[in-house]
Amino acid sequence: MKSKIHLHHMRFYAYHGVLPQEQKVGNWFWVDLSLKVDLSRAALSDDLQDTLNYAEVYDLVAEEMTIPSQLLEHVAGRIIRRLQQQFSLIQGIRIELGKEYPPFKQHAEGVSIIMEC
Repeated sequence: MKSKIHLHHMRFYAYHGVLPQEQKVGNWFWVDLSLKVDLSRAALSDDLQDTLNYAEVYDLVAEEMTIPSQLLEHVAGRIIRRLQQQFSLIQGIRIELGKEYPPFKQHAEGVSIIMEC
């Protein structure tokens, strides 16, 4: 059975960015996370032990978002590595990490990066 768990638009206030002002003032960021997981056992058992606990995944992402980095790529890479280390059920990961209203000279609602493994 092909299956995924998707956590939509998790939103965090954090201090990521290259500019000193970004690291001091902070900004809003969002994370979309798709996790390839075999959910066939949970579909039969109705038991949390047979699936991935979404709350634990959210907590891990929230923890990593509190650690300042200059690059979104670095934050996403840390999240991917921690997910792989902590949850053996995960067979694949797709993360999109975005920054709302980046400090550009012109208006942009946001920018994001996507990483998959």
